[in-house]
Amino acid sequence: MSCPMPPAQPYRGRFAPSPTGLLHAGSLTTAVGSYLQARSQGGEWLLRMEDLDPPREMPGASAAILRTLEALGFAWDGPVVYQSQRLDAYQQALDHLVAQQRAYPCACTRREIALAGQAGLDGVVYPGTCRAGLAAGRTGRAWRLRVPAGLTRVVDGLHGPIEQDVLACVGDYVLKRADGLFAYQLAVVVDDAWQGVNAVVRGADLLDSTTRQIVLQQALGVATPRYVHLPVLVNAAGEKLSKQTLAPAIRPDAAAAELRLALTRLGHPPPADCGGLAELWAWALAHWALSRVSAAPVVVQEA
Repeated sequence: MSCPMPPAQPYRGRFAPSPTGLLHAGSLTTAVGSYLQARSQGGEWLLRMEDLDPPREMPGASAAILRTLEALGFAWDGPVVYQSQRLDAYQQALDHLVAQQRAYPCACTRREIALAGQAGLDGVVYPGTCRAGLAAGRTGRAWRLRVPAGLTRVVDGLHGPIEQDVLACVGDYVLKRADGLFAYQLAVVVDDAWQGVNAVVRGADLLDSTTRQIVLQQALGVATPRYVHLPVLVNAAGEKLSKQTLAPAIRPDAAAAELRLALTRLGHPPPADCGGLAELWAWALAHWALSRVSAAPVVVQEA
């Protein structure tokens, strides 16, 4: 007698912008792909504001991002979650890791790490200076995850199988910074688990973060979502469109045109007679297929 398969969990995705600037073409394209992937599977789409770094935030950006998403016809499930209101949860997760000896204090300065480390995937690989304990007279400044040796694997929905030795490529990475702010890697893992997110669709600029997050998920004993990393938008020089490269903000007063561009960049050019915002969304939901999306960067021609 065969055992019945457990029922599949309903799709639960999310979009998590950072309010360091206004919504631009790159972040809008990610939002559109994330939204369509969730809605095409009858799933939920949550909205989370990753406002963890006050010095880098743009005043009023959170509210402006929400207004832009509303103007473009997005509808999210449940209230918006703000990471700035979740600090106790991140501290509890860190305390758990410390109690399990999976996290430790680090006294190293950036200069000391740069002098002792070697170039890695994302800056200098932490050389493990404080892994065995703080040197006499030193005080911990940051908290790091004790990363296990070996390969971490993930199968991405667009990029296929990926594996990485996180310890060799990154080292023991920071969970709480020397300035007291929690690191993105910790917050995103804690929040995805807390919100029950089981499918993450985001930009390919975060692809290298995925194995780090899986290592942390395993350390915390939480589930690993399915991942899809959408193509990054780049300018003619090959630079990722971002606030740093002065990507122009999305115009809410040109919502239909902005949505049409985002769909086209995702391999779904709408027909010419599909003009209004409601028509565009209806067409996109009826025709969305991840197989039509390219994994390669998309070059955006400047106006």
